[in-house]
Amino acid sequence: MTDLRSLHDAIAAAPPGSGTLAAFDLDGTLISGYSASVVYRDRLRRFDISVAELLRTTGAAMETRFRGADVSGLMRIGVQSLAGRMEDEMQEWGQRLFRQEIARMIYSEVRGLLAAHRHAGHQVVMATSATPYQAQSVAEDLAIEDVLCTRPEVLDGMLTGQLASPPLWGPAKAEAVRTYAQQHGADLKSSFAYSNGAEDLPMLTSVGHPVALNPDRKLAATARRNGWPSVNLRPPQSGNDPVSIARTTTAIGALMGAAAFGVSAGLVTRNRQTAANLVGSFGPDIALAICGIGLRVSGKENAEAARPAVFMFNHQSSLDMLVVGSVIRHDVTGVAKKEAARDPRFLPVGALLDVAYIDRSDSAKARAALQPAVDKLHSGISIAIAPEGTRTPTPRLGKFKKGGFHLAISAGVPIVPIVIHNAGELMWRNSLVAHSGTVYVDVLEPVPTDGWDTSDLDKHVEEVRSLFDECLHGGHR
Repeated sequence: MTDLRSLHDAIAAAPPGSGTLAAFDLDGTLISGYSASVVYRDRLRRFDISVAELLRTTGAAMETRFRGADVSGLMRIGVQSLAGRMEDEMQEWGQRLFRQEIARMIYSEVRGLLAAHRHAGHQVVMATSATPYQAQSVAEDLAIEDVLCTRPEVLDGMLTGQLASPPLWGPAKAEAVRTYAQQHGADLKSSFAYSNGAEDLPMLTSVGHPVALNPDRKLAATARRNGWPSVNLRPPQSGNDPVSIARTTTAIGALMGAAAFGVSAGLVTRNRQTAANLVGSFGPDIALAICGIGLRVSGKENAEAARPAVFMFNHQSSLDMLVVGSVIRHDVTGVAKKEAARDPRFLPVGALLDVAYIDRSDSAKARAALQPAVDKLHSGISIAIAPEGTRTPTPRLGKFKKGGFHLAISAGVPIVPIVIHNAGELMWRNSLVAHSGTVYVDVLEPVPTDGWDTSDLDKHVEEVRSLFDECLHGGHR
């Protein structure tokens, strides 16, 4: 078994430039599990599979598993069932399945491998037997521009139920990679190919650097015999084990109890801010400790360097609130969507911090709701805000909204970026359960807004977003 560091060293030692190709399989290689399973589960939930199709699929699956047949039969049955559907409908379906399930299946460490290849100037391509509706959203999230996959036949924007070409499986995938290399001037002898399954031996043996990534038993044995690198990546957190459930429940109770105590203390002392600071100094730390989550913060001094400020953080997980609270600690409030005001888990915290709730459906109301936040900044209280506006399904940044930037300009305060690297690995976007581990955070230097004008706001938004992007791509320590 090869360690991940050695694989990074091999990438760095390979010939730099576009003459070196890095071809990645999808299922089991870039993601943990199989995208086809997600597709079929979704269709079953929606009663979109007939009994006849289910029987044919089961038979073809048994042929593949127990008799070593390729996936052609499965692929043809699946594509036939989609006849008559519009391609744009299928693309929207694939994007929905990505957001809901496939995004959390991505191995976090593949992002580092892809970054290493890009740093060396290598060409990166995905080669998979999956359809574009399974593969394209993953490729876009991982910034893989070219996808070699099994494509259904489309006429006048509608799927015909036939395949445009044979499935990219085994020798067909290897041939597609060879053709791609020829067309793009890449030398396969210096190139890399990554797969988890022995069915991709034709592709792996066609390159100078075959890598068994998360290999099955047969491929692992082949890699040992041939001296190929064999690496198992850290699997994404999956399932809600009893310990994590108990810890999360206890942490939520402790946080709500601390917030309720703060509200009571504020009523008694008639000073809500003192009570908020008291709770902010220990509440997030206690909740994180109960969950078994530690923080490793770089640049923590920047959180105190310029107060008040608009603290901006990238948002992927419910853990982000605890992380940001633990970093900022005092003299801070937030801006939240109106719906959060009805969330019983959020009510004590919202009441204690005097959060500004925004009606996103009405821009005029949203602007009016921001005025109390501007007043807070003028009074010395900082604002924490997620410029993406909502949680993203992966660490890839979403589009930044302008509300926080308007706040900073109106109040004449700096922006302090808080870059959270991996909270989504410990508590995924749609999950209610946190898993133990370490969250890595970078607090960047304050960005002055003196002299900023709203006429140049798009430029400033992109400048700040690029700071997040560069830090995230640099990886966490």
